[in-house]
Amino acid sequence: MKFQDEFRDRGLVQNMAANIRAMAERLTHPVNFMEVCGTHTMSIYQYGIRTLLPENVRLVSGPGCPVCVTPIGYIDKAVACTSDRSNIVVTFGDMLRVPGSRSSLMEERAGGADIRIVYSPLDAVSLARNNPERRVIFLGVGFETTAPAIAAGILESARQGLKNYCVLAAHKTMPVPMEILTADPELNLKGYLCPAHVSTIIGAAAYRPLAEKHHIPCVVTGFEPADVMQGIEMLLAQTLRNESRVEIQYSRAVSWEGNPKAQAILAQVFKPCDAVWRGLGMLPGSGLVIRDEYAEFDAERVLALDVPEAAENPACRCGDVLKGKLTPFNCPLFSGVCTPESPVGACMVSSEGTCAAAYKYGR
Repeated sequence: MKFQDEFRDRGLVQNMAANIRAMAERLTHPVNFMEVCGTHTMSIYQYGIRTLLPENVRLVSGPGCPVCVTPIGYIDKAVACTSDRSNIVVTFGDMLRVPGSRSSLMEERAGGADIRIVYSPLDAVSLARNNPERRVIFLGVGFETTAPAIAAGILESARQGLKNYCVLAAHKTMPVPMEILTADPELNLKGYLCPAHVSTIIGAAAYRPLAEKHHIPCVVTGFEPADVMQGIEMLLAQTLRNESRVEIQYSRAVSWEGNPKAQAILAQVFKPCDAVWRGLGMLPGSGLVIRDEYAEFDAERVLALDVPEAAENPACRCGDVLKGKLTPFNCPLFSGVCTPESPVGACMVSSEGTCAAAYKYGR
């Protein structure tokens, strides 16, 4: 049955590819479509989606990997949290090997720091409850997808009265950088494959201001090859009709309004703030900070972290890759100095990073 499904999907993708080529013949100019989801990027590389497209339809990878867009200064703060060896630093796995200015969490763990990997923020809350004599610091990194679970962890800690749990928050929200990139004439973007996981939380309606203000088509797309190809078809159809609106390809998981309960939890614990994105700089209103009511769970306020000014590796081109202005293959460090085993930049570390995807599938 699985073989039959794969055979059917392969035929469906081939038919879509033929339709895209036919539609592309009617274009008066080449088009650049950007995906802003790390899982989309991985799928596009894994299934060779770009090889199925005509030359005048180009896919550009944007800042869709939350670990990759986390600035190096945050990594330095996370490393500083380990200076007190009584602390337990808790993180998702992708953060472990991201290089900071002078060290990484992996190096600190090798040197004796207690750094643990979890799959849920509630696991970190349990650690705090079971180790009342030690401070547990959760590294809160991610987009709107993971932020509600981290907010729920803070609410649960407050309910239990835990005084030894805090979050070093660096959450980002997606629509703002999409607007910034849309306005960049060098990229000349003509459409977005909008992120699916994020959209399950914020809803497809969140992209309407982008489509209406900047006159750019947006399609919320799933992750299977047929999903991505259909999303490209839908963007091309809008382009040929000179339309700019939001459509949902991934209707089996995404709605217009999103997840109201998750949104309510986010609003209860976090509020919007300006945030630094690797490669994009400071973007107004693109981050989330813990509200004053929950200040006792904010590691930035609880801990006195002595962190020198961050120092980027000048040879690393992650910033340009995240902006879609450079492919990994054009980075002089790619697959030579910088590999998954010995990464120089975050884009090679994360399982959703563009450089990691290109290294694993694109070579």
